[in-house]
Amino acid sequence: MTSLEPMLSFTGIHKQFERRAILNAAALDLYAGQCHLLLGENGAGKSTLLRILAGLLKPDAADIHFHGYSKPTMSWQKSRPRLRDTVMYLHQSPYLFDGSVIKNLSYAKSATQGGSHNDEAVAEVLSWSGLDDLAESPAKKLSGGEKQRLALARAKLRNAPVLLLDEPTSNLDQQSRERTIALLASLRDEGVSMLIACHDLAGFSEIANGRYHLAEGRLVRSEA
Repeated sequence: MTSLEPMLSFTGIHKQFERRAILNAAALDLYAGQCHLLLGENGAGKSTLLRILAGLLKPDAADIHFHGYSKPTMSWQKSRPRLRDTVMYLHQSPYLFDGSVIKNLSYAKSATQGGSHNDEAVAEVLSWSGLDDLAESPAKKLSGGEKQRLALARAKLRNAPVLLLDEPTSNLDQQSRERTIALLASLRDEGVSMLIACHDLAGFSEIANGRYHLAEGRLVRSEA
């Protein structure tokens, strides 16, 4: 499911660290049902950009346009509550709660705005992510690939319209990479908008609708 109109637009993003411009008038659009890759050298500012888009790091300046709202355009500071309801940021090393896989999923469902624990919904994402046999296993003892699949299962439970992912397949073996990318493709097909920071395009090119290249503070979009 894709839309011709972006669901979120960011313009005029500026961020400096110690007088070095990490982001200089950067702008990007995020579309429902589309996946875009965020490319750039190490230290280019990819993680910084993702954290700003998620409402976790304050930029020096930025405007956000939420399409479909009566007052769609606002500053980053005023948009933070809406960003937290719209955007979910997934680090390459997912933060997991103590306890089992199923407890982590139950927490995610309960954290959804207006949500509550739902055994059927949790069972569905366990099956979707291929973690059925690990439901009672300690989440923090999972392999790297299993942790990524658990993080994506939590995102699916929370119905996040936008996912920002920072190197989601870093240090994973080939099989784990393929399973993770297959889940991302499934979320995209369900209408989720994704921006994925990566340095290895293997597998991602097949699910991407476009690319953003970040270099010297500038963000340039190209087709996949």
